[in-house]
Amino acid sequence: MAFATGSADLAAPTRRALEALADRADAIVAQTTAWSNVNSGSRNTAGLARMADILADAFAVLPGPVERVPLAPTERITPAGEIAVQEHGAALRIRVRPEAPIQIALTGHYDTVFGADHPFQRAVRRPDGALHGPGVADMKGGLNVMLAALTAFEMLPEAKALGYEALLSPDEEIGSPASAPLLAALGARAHAGMTYEPALPDGALVSARKGSGNFSLVIRGKAAHVGRAFADGRSAVVAAADAALRLHALNGRRDGVTVNIGAIDGGGPTNIVPDRAVVRFNIRAPDAEAEAWAKDGVDAALRALAEMDGITARLHGGFTRPPKPLSPALERLVGYVGEAGAMLGLALAFRPSGGVCEGNNLTAAGCPTIDTLGPCGGALHSDEEFAIIASFAERAQLSLLLLQGFASGRFDARALRP
Repeated sequence: MAFATGSADLAAPTRRALEALADRADAIVAQTTAWSNVNSGSRNTAGLARMADILADAFAVLPGPVERVPLAPTERITPAGEIAVQEHGAALRIRVRPEAPIQIALTGHYDTVFGADHPFQRAVRRPDGALHGPGVADMKGGLNVMLAALTAFEMLPEAKALGYEALLSPDEEIGSPASAPLLAALGARAHAGMTYEPALPDGALVSARKGSGNFSLVIRGKAAHVGRAFADGRSAVVAAADAALRLHALNGRRDGVTVNIGAIDGGGPTNIVPDRAVVRFNIRAPDAEAEAWAKDGVDAALRALAEMDGITARLHGGFTRPPKPLSPALERLVGYVGEAGAMLGLALAFRPSGGVCEGNNLTAAGCPTIDTLGPCGGALHSDEEFAIIASFAERAQLSLLLLQGFASGRFDARALRP
């Protein structure tokens, strides 16, 4: 294969490893297809268990044990406003050379947004050559890119200078409620992070990200027969509508803050004043100050509910993905990725995003993270999801050069986190 002029000083072992990845391009795509055909929606515990078995076998080629880490159950709010227990699959953790002077955190997730009963279940090649299927980009394709890069990295003599820990989680698509403590601990002990969300369709990677919070507002009123005792009722649905409008009105008042009312559960027969409702909403904020401002807006909506006769409200949830601003350390890491890309002849672009991922969690723990190292793809979270086939081997090569740069000292990982 041909390399850019910037790669002229790459040693022969690195060139051979890059060539090995190019030779494995079809195999990487084939394995992504097979994994995408296994449904592992975030709440499909049987499918997650099957996918965990597949991943444990696949990642066993690395020179570190594959550990299954049970995740504690978390709580979720039912449409009736009750607290229910949510079980999760196990996380997989692979630690290689934890005693090495340089430590890199790699993360990915094996859950998808497509449940067991979703019609989108199989991966196929589109006529335009893209791979189309559930999770081909987000992120079973990313897991394959990670594994291919790590396998190739182990071919290099300088690999012994670098240790890494790969964490594969089953709950990212629902906000990492159970794996968040593992992500925080991992981020606290690594110099830099590499996460395998898909790159954008045009090849660009994400730099800064907003923070995100998911909330459920449970509202109680008083039921009454609308014919005999309408005045005695207190409508939880009307109160929910009022709260939803107050929350929606926060949009446009602070730069970068968005509040999305995702769903309102509640009500029933039209001859009964509804006594319960649940407002589910998401908030995105670009920085800690904007996040605090949004919290104040939520508090104001709660105070308004408290002033309504016969209405009580309880807020569940919170900000689970802290903002990921473009810090000096992240800027430096972006520069390293750009240099690695240039060695492959790639002029990589970097753009901020309103989306969130595990990279938010790692960065909040003090670990600067590049979190779009997976294949290029788009239409995520829809039945049009696709990944660009030519990008699988290319992005594995990019990760290989980044790891090799850290191990060789070309890129100073320890300077990212003094």
